[in-house]
Order: sequence, then C-alpha cells, then structure tokens
Amino acid sequence: MYFTDRGIEELATRRGEEEVSLEWLSAQLRTFVDLHPEFEAAVDRLATWIARLDDDIDDDE
Repeated sequence: MYFTDRGIEELATRRGEEEVSLEWLSAQLRTFVDLHPEFEAAVDRLATWIARLDDDIDDDE
C-alpha cells in the first residue's frame, strides 16, 4: 500500500456511499488548490486524467 492510499481509503470509508457531481468535485479541487497552491500541478494532473478516462476507450475501438 502506498502512503497516499491511506487518504483514499479514508475517503472510501467515510464518504463512499455518497453520490456527488463532477461539478461539485471540481469546486472542491479548486478550493483545495486555493488553500494549498503547492499541490496545483498534482491536482491539475489528476483532474486531466479523470477528464480523459474515456479517451482510452475510444482509442481501442
């Protein structure tokens, strides 16, 4: 298990039953970067990766 998995596991345990919109998630990521600008690059990479998940499926067809 990676060190970062602890946060992911906590998220799944504490909020895993909730349904949220991607608009809500985007707002939370913006707030996080506003509070922690040193993580801007990582959050941007994560958001881009999530946004492009379907691109891999389209490439295989």
